[in-house]
Amino acid sequence: MARIAAAAAIPGYRIAPRRRSLRRLFRSRIAHLILLFLFLATFFNALCIQRRIAHLDRPPAAFDVPRKQERIYIAALHWNDAALVRDYWAPAVLDLVEALGRDNVFISVYESGSWDETKVELAAFDAQLAARGVRRNIVLDNSTHQDELQRNMPAEGQPLPEGWIETSRARAEMRRIPFLARLRNLTLRDLWDLADKGERYDKILFLNDVVFSAQGALTLLDTNRGIYAAACSLDFSDPSVFYDTFALRDIRGDVHLTASWPFFRARASRAALVAHDDAVPVQSCWNGIVAMPAAPFISSAKHKRLQFRAIPDSLASLHLEASECCLIHVDNPLSRELGVYLNPRVRVTYDPNAYAAVNPAHGASWVSMWAIAKGLWWNRLLAWFTTDALQDLVVDRRMKSWQEQSDSHHEPGRICIINEGQVLVWNGWNHV
Repeated sequence: MARIAAAAAIPGYRIAPRRRSLRRLFRSRIAHLILLFLFLATFFNALCIQRRIAHLDRPPAAFDVPRKQERIYIAALHWNDAALVRDYWAPAVLDLVEALGRDNVFISVYESGSWDETKVELAAFDAQLAARGVRRNIVLDNSTHQDELQRNMPAEGQPLPEGWIETSRARAEMRRIPFLARLRNLTLRDLWDLADKGERYDKILFLNDVVFSAQGALTLLDTNRGIYAAACSLDFSDPSVFYDTFALRDIRGDVHLTASWPFFRARASRAALVAHDDAVPVQSCWNGIVAMPAAPFISSAKHKRLQFRAIPDSLASLHLEASECCLIHVDNPLSRELGVYLNPRVRVTYDPNAYAAVNPAHGASWVSMWAIAKGLWWNRLLAWFTTDALQDLVVDRRMKSWQEQSDSHHEPGRICIINEGQVLVWNGWNHV
């Protein structure tokens, strides 16, 4: 003790108080407690979310029909998907027909230039519908993409036809989106013809070439108790990421924040998805299956009938593009009045293995606890520290330049437009 007292008398000598080490220990324990609290809060939150998802996904005891009987016009495009049509798509449509009632449906299918056995499988499907007395129009078109390109190829030195632009590859190329918009409108011809004769349908069910179930389609039709301008499923090609990033926009009009759950930047869209509501508010979606009221498509004023379209060629030539499946919601007069919704309880895929993964049996949640916990934090961090402002700036500058070229240049579908080009090629399509 005498040595310590003597040392303490030396000028400049300090003895670290014991309370400093205690303070560090206390702070360390506080940090550990905070981390433990965050871990436990995240764990129990993820557990509750997972249980809610599993509960709300639980299939009904019986094969329910929509809450009211409706007449449904089913429209579909097919191209090179013979196995899917044979093994999954056609059987599901037949189940759906039986659930809705054979007299309550009309099926319009347009197949364009497949080189596999798609035509054979659709012909067999047509025969099955005929045996059931179901009204339908199955069009098998022999015109391939190569035929389309050759038929519309502009002559050298001549003005480009509609749907063609000069691309960054320094040549004239045919745009993909106007081509798809035309095909989708072809699936609606019978709807328009029937409307002109006084026959009306309540809703249109647009079916992509996806693996789905009849019960899933019925659930989608009853989204938000059947009140909507559009209701979409969730689609996947890989179980961990959703597929249709081109058309999906959250309630603020933003593109997806993450390709995995919970997807959205906008708080309202994300909160509804986390709650696993059947009506997640968005501005645009497509995602494999879409239900829409038929009324806007069969307006008595033919020039006002809702149709699929693309952005103008002059705008697309600035390396901008928009999905026809997004623009349809922009043009739909019911979108603001009734709302566009994503229904996460209906999940479809382009692969049967992926379908099994996102639609697990035995009442399990399709999202794991780890995916929920990681998704919540990753989405939160990205929402805090990232922005789409730079990408938006590029698009806005090009659109402003285009608008200044002519007073007639006007495009209401800004939320759909991205910095991208898509052209048709003989075996599909390419980015440019």
